[in-house]
Amino acid sequence: MVALEHQGPVPTIIFLIEIGYKMTNVDAQEIAKFSKLANDWWDANGPLRTLHDMNALRLNYILTHTPLTTLNVLDVGCGGGLLSEGMALHGAKVLGIDLDEKSIAVAKQHAIASNLNITYQCTAIETLSQQQAHPFDVITCLEMLEHVPDPAKIIQNCAQLLKPNGFLYLSTLNRSVKAYGLAIVAAEYILGLLPRGTHEFERFIKPSELTAYCRAAGLSLRHLQGLQYQPFKRHMRFCDDLNVNYIGLFQL
Repeated sequence: MVALEHQGPVPTIIFLIEIGYKMTNVDAQEIAKFSKLANDWWDANGPLRTLHDMNALRLNYILTHTPLTTLNVLDVGCGGGLLSEGMALHGAKVLGIDLDEKSIAVAKQHAIASNLNITYQCTAIETLSQQQAHPFDVITCLEMLEHVPDPAKIIQNCAQLLKPNGFLYLSTLNRSVKAYGLAIVAAEYILGLLPRGTHEFERFIKPSELTAYCRAAGLSLRHLQGLQYQPFKRHMRFCDDLNVNYIGLFQL
């Protein structure tokens, strides 16, 4: 559950339209939200603090299933590089991509300051999949699918970029009554933990839908895990409940 809000278009969106990204699976409104918050990516107490609270657990999930040392990893929707840097610190060779130029600039600057060798590109995964064939051992796409018009296409492009037997990590929110109550009603309207309008319930993805998208792309389910966020403690833990936040591992 990430704190985001939108207050009008930004130059990044105009640029995307001008260079012909109309065919890309992207929501300009969502990019505008992240672009507005680009300078806050590395503020652990700022509007993106929930991502900071989640990052250690989701990185631990990846490391539990896939030792990253020397592996080629693609981080789709990398934002300011929170997950990318965590994976690089564990020995991965990371390429992070995002369509927000400001976030990519922040990610590059922070990697340099942290003395980390990470490659960042402001590009769409569709473009990348047309340029390369099966170059990645691992692809991560976390807290991103619920922000695009067609998540199945993102997954298809991820599959095209994986090496045979490669791993894809996905996380999102379940389109359930419980998720609506906690992630929208409670978090946004009652407790005020997130700005109103942060989430669109219709874009939440049921685990059965996510699994079907992956199966259609030639990926097999290896593991699904529920995530439970405790906002007052600012702590996230693993749980057996998939009804709100969940993360999954799929293999080509």
